[in-house]
Amino acid sequence: MKIRLIVIICLLLLPVNLYAAGKIIVLYPAVSPILSELGVTKQVVGTTSSDETFKDTVKVGSHLKPNIEIITSLKPDLIIAGSKMTWPEEMRKSINSEVFYYNPKTLNEILEKITELGILLNAPAQAAKLNEKLKAQLSAIKPISKKITVIYEVTENPLRTAGIDSIENSIIETAGGINLIKIEKKNVPISIEKVIELNPDLYIYQIGPMNKSPQKPQDRYQFKSLKSKFLSVNELEFARPGINSFDETIKLNKFFQGLCP
Repeated sequence: MKIRLIVIICLLLLPVNLYAAGKIIVLYPAVSPILSELGVTKQVVGTTSSDETFKDTVKVGSHLKPNIEIITSLKPDLIIAGSKMTWPEEMRKSINSEVFYYNPKTLNEILEKITELGILLNAPAQAAKLNEKLKAQLSAIKPISKKITVIYEVTENPLRTAGIDSIENSIIETAGGINLIKIEKKNVPISIEKVIELNPDLYIYQIGPMNKSPQKPQDRYQFKSLKSKFLSVNELEFARPGINSFDETIKLNKFFQGLCP
């Protein structure tokens, strides 16, 4: 918390109009709906090929493989990247622009990042309004009579699940569930035997870029002994931290309610 407080104080000390008229490139699609809510859509000049929020911008590749030549030609004032893994220091130095890293792992961290972006983009009031709206959404969560145990499948082959260092974990816990994978990593390899041993109340599996065509777990012969319920979710909505994460939390809470007597 001290580090985040220092970051916010530093942002407050920046010139108020630093990016008021600057050009922005978004390399992480989950940020785009936030920028739209902050009212800075005209400043966004470049986005990834999978970005559905800003369809008329220049496409600069994917968030994992951005096109440096196109990005350089756009002469951005600010690049918003998912992490230093996708936009490392050497790439940062090659382009004369500021970089804002967006990689929240919890719902609270999403709210914090929205606040930071609001300050950075001279839109603190809009950020505060958005945060209040998102917090109000969570007030709709209803208590669950029993904690629902969950395993979240990231990929079927090899079998990987969401650890506690992930937005999936935060959504599950906030909705009233318990993520049975307690390892402090984002994605965790796991054996089928371990899944059967843990025997969760609910087995969630995502469908999307990382898990394109998974076989339904209930149809997998290895899982025949599981007593679990199964739920498929959209990876782009559930596993990318953003405004969508709050919607998914409400949906999951409602699903949990249906599992309880």
